[in-house]
Amino acid sequence: MPSLNPYLSFQNQARSAMTFYQSVFGGELDISTFGEFEGMVQDDAEKDLVMHAQLTSPDGFVLMGADTPTGMPYAKPAGISVSVSGDDEASLQGFWDKLVDGGEVVMPFDTPPWGGRFGMLTDKFGIDWMVALNASQS
Repeated sequence: MPSLNPYLSFQNQARSAMTFYQSVFGGELDISTFGEFEGMVQDDAEKDLVMHAQLTSPDGFVLMGADTPTGMPYAKPAGISVSVSGDDEASLQGFWDKLVDGGEVVMPFDTPPWGGRFGMLTDKFGIDWMVALNASQS
């Protein structure tokens, strides 16, 4: 079955960001660098940059990311947010508390008009997040 997963682009911060997301969501983080693959490095100073990282959390989240080498154009992420939602309020509150550390609250994680809880933030790496506790269906 196909899957749809966020793939985040960074500029020299992928390792720090993906390690941070592992501390938020838990799970296994696999990181490959440009230097591990022959012919992928044009500048030796970039051999330790992340060519591909994949975090697979115990909850089944898959988050991927990479650094953008200087030879390629880089644009800061804009117009997209990574969304985390579910029914486990304690887990979602924990994700919120960790993601917002060093970041900026856009909309507090609180009760919106449609019920449940919802919040928006930009983390310390400039990635926008939405956290949503599903409204009760009763």
